[in-house]
Amino acid sequence: MNRSLQWKLIGGVTLVFIAGCVTGAFVGGLHARHLLHQFHYRLIGLRMKERLSTELKLTPEQLVKISPIIDKTAVQLKQMRRDTAWGVHEIIIGAHQEMAANLTDEQRLKLRQIDERHRHQLRGRRLLDPTPKPSASP
Repeated sequence: MNRSLQWKLIGGVTLVFIAGCVTGAFVGGLHARHLLHQFHYRLIGLRMKERLSTELKLTPEQLVKISPIIDKTAVQLKQMRRDTAWGVHEIIIGAHQEMAANLTDEQRLKLRQIDERHRHQLRGRRLLDPTPKPSASP
């Protein structure tokens, strides 16, 4: 095997390796983001307690007294996120219904698949109730 071919082979293998690393990092980042998102709201109360305890130098007695307030706040924030996600979903569905009149049958089918995929993602993140709410327009 001549020198030129060896270097081309080494360069090609290196390029494939780098492309694999970049692809793996991208896919891993997307997957990690999804997993971290799910745990974020479970830990929000705990993080609030830790941060406030550290920054305010709370005594254990004070922490016991404010813990129910923080827990209630975490639940309210989670509910607000669900309500917002539902509102965004309804707006998108409404826009898709308006668009459907200008689409072919095949495009409408794909649009319904997009809607279903979005609904499934929201349910998976527990941001959307499993039972659809009635929409304002038929």
